[in-house]
Amino acid sequence: MNVTVPKGATQIKGAVQINPQEDVYLLSFVTSEKNAEGIAEGLHSGDPLKAQKKNFAPEGERFEHLGLAEPQTLAGTRWAGVCPPCVNDDRRRKVQWIDIYVQALKDDEARVYLQAF
Repeated sequence: MNVTVPKGATQIKGAVQINPQEDVYLLSFVTSEKNAEGIAEGLHSGDPLKAQKKNFAPEGERFEHLGLAEPQTLAGTRWAGVCPPCVNDDRRRKVQWIDIYVQALKDDEARVYLQAF
């Protein structure tokens, strides 16, 4: 994904799910709301982070493997997605899609969930 975990981030968890057709990369951590927003902007999504209209069932139990709730099921979680090759992001040319979810926590903190394939 070529995403740098911000200095001072806590609760850092990551995994790679190996699949025959495409691998799935997971990364989650807690950081400041400002850092979370900066990471989302750095993905060069055509749309900014936006609130999900309704929570929906996840495609699989990916983040659950890391001991975390699936971000799609959490109220108030904001989402953005981007196709790095489509926006000419050469830093991430090895992945076809990145989802970022940002869950607001307390005291200006946020949990960042990143999923790429």
